[in-house]
Formats: sequence, structure tokens, C-alpha cells
Amino acid sequence: MDTAKEIKQILKADHGRPFEFLGLHAGDSRVFIRAFIPDAREAWIVKTESKMRDAGGEKIYVMQKLHKEGFFEAVIERAKPFRYKIRIQTHSSEEREFYDPYSFPPVLTDYDLHLFGEGTHYKNYEKLGSHVRTIDGVRGVHFAVWAPNAKNVGVVGDFNNWDGRRHPMRMLGSSGIWEIFIPGLDEGACYKYEIKSRYRNYRVLKADPLSFFFEMRPKNAAIVYDIENKYEWGDSEWLGLRAQKNWFRSPISTYEVHLGSWMRGPEEGDRFLTYKELAEKLIPYVKELGFTHIELMPMTEHPFDASWGYQTLGYYAPTSRFGKPEDFMHFIDVCHQNGIGVIMDWVPAHFPKDGHGLGFFDGTCLYEHADPRQGEHRDWGTLIFNFGRNEVRNYLISNALFWLDKYHIDGLRVDAVASMIYLDYSREPGQWIPNKYGGNENLDAIEFIKKFNEVVHQYHPGVLTIAEESTAWSGVSKPTYLGGLGFSMKWNMGWMHDTLQYFSKETIHRKYHHNVLTFSMLYAFSENFVLPFSHDEVVYGKRSMINKMPGDMWQKFANLRALFGYMFGHPGKKLIFMGSEFGQWNEWNFDKSLDWHLLESEPHLKLKQYISDLHAMYKAEEACYAVDYGWKGFEWLDSQDADNSVYSFVRRARDTDDFLIFIINLTPLPRHAYRIGVPKDGFYREILNSDSGHYWGSNMGNSGGVHTSRTRSHGRDYSVSLTLPPLSCLVLKPV
Repeated sequence: MDTAKEIKQILKADHGRPFEFLGLHAGDSRVFIRAFIPDAREAWIVKTESKMRDAGGEKIYVMQKLHKEGFFEAVIERAKPFRYKIRIQTHSSEEREFYDPYSFPPVLTDYDLHLFGEGTHYKNYEKLGSHVRTIDGVRGVHFAVWAPNAKNVGVVGDFNNWDGRRHPMRMLGSSGIWEIFIPGLDEGACYKYEIKSRYRNYRVLKADPLSFFFEMRPKNAAIVYDIENKYEWGDSEWLGLRAQKNWFRSPISTYEVHLGSWMRGPEEGDRFLTYKELAEKLIPYVKELGFTHIELMPMTEHPFDASWGYQTLGYYAPTSRFGKPEDFMHFIDVCHQNGIGVIMDWVPAHFPKDGHGLGFFDGTCLYEHADPRQGEHRDWGTLIFNFGRNEVRNYLISNALFWLDKYHIDGLRVDAVASMIYLDYSREPGQWIPNKYGGNENLDAIEFIKKFNEVVHQYHPGVLTIAEESTAWSGVSKPTYLGGLGFSMKWNMGWMHDTLQYFSKETIHRKYHHNVLTFSMLYAFSENFVLPFSHDEVVYGKRSMINKMPGDMWQKFANLRALFGYMFGHPGKKLIFMGSEFGQWNEWNFDKSLDWHLLESEPHLKLKQYISDLHAMYKAEEACYAVDYGWKGFEWLDSQDADNSVYSFVRRARDTDDFLIFIINLTPLPRHAYRIGVPKDGFYREILNSDSGHYWGSNMGNSGGVHTSRTRSHGRDYSVSLTLPPLSCLVLKPV
């Protein structure tokens, strides 16, 4: 062994096999112990075997300084390997004693490495990253990272003055996984990986892809954090019920929230509310309104506020903007204890190019494609995951399971699915590479999505996976065994676009666009749809929901109430973005609070009350939700009355005799003696009237209900004569 050469490589952070040189090595009846300790003036080996400790003694060996930078060696004659510590005196005469990291065996097993390579280690978050562990009775932190094309990887942090020479890691076989156990280290240590590539002498500091916690931006170091014993959950009853629930036959109405802008703390300079404060304020608010779920825009750690969380770097860490991991657990637990599910936006489609992130991780395109025609989203300035790599698929599927396992998340809404499944998504000819069959389908991404859905539903029954997918791809929400992608549900982007286009038109013009609203029923049951009015529809000049509505202030509110009534009558689960429920005038701004002062105004307060009452009806009436995904639950009464811009339809429960009638008048003209055929004889109670004075309407209606007459109408033997208030939604229930 050329000791001088080995030392030189250690000093240059260029060794790559530090455990073959550092630590204890036996040979020719001697023991060699080598250590690189730049802050030591002197160093000793302290033998710590149990017999000596029991006798109250210790044996000490002087280490010789082989290099002025702080390289030490002890050569012990006629000795066998033993357990030891290193004692040093620093240049400032401080004495310290610690176990040598290079005296500990590997932590990860050959079986772990096999699963990593195979792409089936679905709990890799228990192995990779940083974990506080006790090994051979010694407490410390185990680090592990995947960097197969690295020449050398070292852990750097406050504990070693960010010196990449101090704690070089070992690669385990040919797995590409580097690891080290650093005894004496504990929670709270900030760290990164210093990676030196085999290629072009590339050297970079990278944040841990599997860290559980990060510094608050603009800082970006990972933080050693033990999430296992920080929080005692109280939601076992919720989880048990969730696993048994048929969500397709249940009411689902989701409140979409950006936590950073739902409400701010004005008393302290417009600061973020913490997870605990949000639990105290947001959850009672959502419960009061009657939503069944909260959907959180991405909670994973991200460097740039203006990305809204959709440019993720810390896939395994809840953002530190609002508190610690256990605080986020508390928020979810309180949701569950109040009967509210939590859906989280998840972004496996792409990631940002920030230097400390996943891009060009080990001097190669490790997580992304090397060819920009496959590996870059030019519209978003981000990189696309290489779904063809086992390890990349494993990283993402494990990440999905992580949030369900450790944070009890109830559903994952997968962002930008269309960008994943089409190779030519937002690309011109020549900017993309066809698949092996010459098509534009991303075969690797499709297989990844299918596997993700299969694994999630296998490991966590009752959890929802929801696709944001804007194309006509068939079978997005069909099981994989039937040839589908396997999602539970899909956002109905076509319905959202058509509905908002229609409601934005002046009422006098609506009769010329009558079929815009009826068109959705041609495909309403082709997927398990969610009807979304999401954050994307109230930014970038699209105007807020209330400001999309035509007419004067009264008409705007009446239109919006009618729109929500139509939404809750239409087959499909529901989603409303925050602020829309009380008529926020301004577009959503990620950097400021919603305009809560508006609730001091009667029309805004009464709109909020309407949303609450709409939810009460929705959850009380099985006809509103139990048959969302088949014709048995829906029937047109009259879809052709374009001249009056009136729509009427039936919603049925599983028991077809249990039904509601929705009549929607979308002009500001009241309709008197408006006759509509009904399924059976009797009295029809008016259980909802969006024009009620309780909701800032004109208080026109039908005095609580109407009796049928034997006047044939719309092909039916019985009919009712109604007063249709202006810009209104009526809901009738047979008694």
C-alpha cells in the first residue's frame, strides 16, 4: 500500500474507498488505525473493550501525525482488532473523544441493495437518507444516498465544518449506494452531500433527496430528523373506517387550499400561519362549511414560493414554512378527528433545476433524461423524471407510500398527468422522440403510473388517487386489469372549461350556447370524474369566480349561487378553491391572505352560508352522490329549453324512488307558471332555493313546495307549475 498516495487522495476528497484505508486494519500481527482529523493537534487511540471498562481502566495508544493537514496513524504491535475511541486535543487545547466512523460495519444489507436495484424497495425511506440509529450500543446517524456515477461522496455539515474530506462514504458493491454511520451525531444537524463525479471532475453540494426536514428557504440544507417518535396519532378510528369505505358511493366535496395564502398572521408582519395555527383556524372553518376533504397544494419542500409548491426538491419533507414534521402530522390528525380527509397534490412529473436538487445529481443525468427532448419541460423550466430507470420509479413510488404511511394522507392528486403520458406534450415537431413503436405515448411513464396506482391501492385500501389529466386519454380512472391507468378518479377539465365559458357569457347570449352545458353529459360516465373549480382558474388574468360572472353586483352573486347549485347537481365529486366560497373579488395571490374582511359584507357572508347549506343538502341526500358514475343516477327532464336558458334534470339514489329534481334558470328573468314534467304524483318540497333571502336573493320561490297536476308534460303523466326565480337553482324533493 502506498500510504502517501492514499493520504493524498483522502486530502483531495478523491479516494472513493475510504473504509479500505481509514479505520482499523489488521496485518502481520499488527493493527493499523488511521484517521483524518484536521482540527486535532494530537490524537490517541483509547481501547474500550468491556473487560477493561469493568476493571475501571483503559489502554491508550499514541497516534503519529503523518501529515500536517491532520492525518494520524497508530501502529499497535502483537494486537488483534478491538473496539476503540479516538481522543484528540484540538489546536485550541480542547479535549474530545469519539467513536471512529470507520470502525463500523455496513448498515444496509445485500437484500436491501437487491431491492433497490430491482426497483421494488417500496420503503426505501427507512433505509436511505439520514436516520438516527443505535449500532453496537452507540447512538449516531446513518447516511445513505444513491449516486452510482460518483467517484467520491462525503457528508458535510456544521459537525465537520462543511469539509468534504472529513466523512467520505463507502459505496456498497456496485449498487451505487453510498453510506456512512457517524457516531455521536444526533438530530438537528444540518448537512449535504459533497459529490465528486467520475466525469469531468464535476464537484457539487447536493441536498439529500430523502431528507425528512429542510432548513427554511432561502437556506436549503437537509436536517437530520427522526419522525418516528415525534407524534402520537389519534386517528385510528378514521383510518379503520377509511379502509372500508366505498368512496364512489360517498359524498366528496373538497376545499382546495394553499396554506401560505389562505390566511396570514397580520399581527406579525403578514407572516405564515403555522401548522398548529392552521389546525385551530382552517379545520373548524372547513367543517362549518361542510366540505368532506381538504386538498393541499403541494406540501413538499420547495425553494421558490411563486412555484406554489409544484417545483419540488424535498420530496420526503413537509415544507418548513409552517413548522416541523410533527406539526404537520398534528394538522392531519386533527382533520381526521373532525371527520375531514386530506388529499395532497403530488408532483412526480418534473422537478426544478436548482443546483442543490436532483438535477445532474452525480455528474450525470441520474434522475432525468440526458436528451432535452425527453428530459426537459421548456414551458416550466424543469426536468422530467426518467421513468425507465428502476431506481427512479422506486424513488417516486416509495415517496407516494411515504406520505400515506408516515403522514396518514388520504389521497394523492397527481399533477400534470398529461405531460407525463405524452412524449410530444407542449412540443413542436422535432422537439420530441417517438417511442419504439413510433407513437407519442411515453411507455415508461405509463407503466410507472400503473404501478404507482397498483401499489398504493394494495398497501393502503381506501386511499384515493386522482389524476389531473386534461386530454381524452381513455381509461384514466379504470383499473389496470381492465387496461386503464388505475386512478380512482380524474379531474373533469372539459366540464370545468365549458361551464366557466358558459357562465362568463352575458345572459342575453346564453341561449345561443345552450348545448355548452348539456355537452358534458355525453361523456359524464366515461371516467370517475371530479368536478373542479381549481386554483388554475382564478389566476393570471382569468379573474376570480365572482368576477367571471356577468351583470351587476346582485347578478354576479346570483349567477355564482346558480353555478354552485348546478355543480352540486351534476354527476361527479366536487372541488372548490379557497376564497370562491365567499366571493373573493381579487384573483388569488400566493403571496397574500384571502380578503377575509369581505365577510363583513352581507352578500359575501350570505354566499358563505349558501355554500354551507348546499353541503348540508348534498351530504343528507343520497341522490346527490351515491350514483355519480352511471346513467342510473341521472336523467334529463328538459335539456332543450334554450330560449329560456332553463335546464332541468333528476338525480337518483341507488333506490331509484329516492330522487331530487334540479331546475336551473340562467337568465335574470323570473319564469312564472313554468311547467315541468315529473316522474311521479305527489307533493314536491323545495329543499333548496339559491334565490332565498337568506342568501341575498330576491326571495322569490314556491312557498316551500308544489303539488303535481295530471297535466302531461315532457312525456310524463304528471307535472308541476313552478315559479323560477331569476338566475337561480331550485331543488325539489318528492314527499
